[in-house]
Amino acid sequence: MREVDFDWLFEINFWGVVRMTRAFLPHLRASDDACIVNLSSLYGLIAPPGQTAYSASKFAVRGFSNSLRYELKGSNIGVTVVHPGGVATAIARNARIPKGTMSAEEEQRRRAAAEQFLTMPPELAGETIVKGIERRKARILVGTDAKIISFLERLAPVSCWKILTRFRPSI
Repeated sequence: MREVDFDWLFEINFWGVVRMTRAFLPHLRASDDACIVNLSSLYGLIAPPGQTAYSASKFAVRGFSNSLRYELKGSNIGVTVVHPGGVATAIARNARIPKGTMSAEEEQRRRAAAEQFLTMPPELAGETIVKGIERRKARILVGTDAKIISFLERLAPVSCWKILTRFRPSI
């Protein structure tokens, strides 16, 4: 992946979160009760091949959120990080793939493979997130896939990807 493409992704996924947090933090401090909700990803829990920039940016959101939560402990501001699994959105269909990294056929095959994992209705994902925020959860895992993979990653952090591909080779 070219540096410019990596930087573009990081600007959106990580620096956007940091900049919005900085912009809204004074307003949140003035509130009686506030919560910062940052969207990571299942790929902020595991790092599959071919997703280096995306995973790195989502791991960065996770680390930023976790650290910020400790820094704001005892204040009126909670911090929640959300890790959605396969929510039925257009993310795979609309993902920007850097030119020259794969053939058009390979790109289409990967998009189709990714789409088959996007099964959770967005409305259900939204309900899960809202319930987690209302409960002041530090981490919200959205979907059974996110819960299973989170558990597996904690159980076998080094070999998690090898185990996952054994059960689902098309990943």
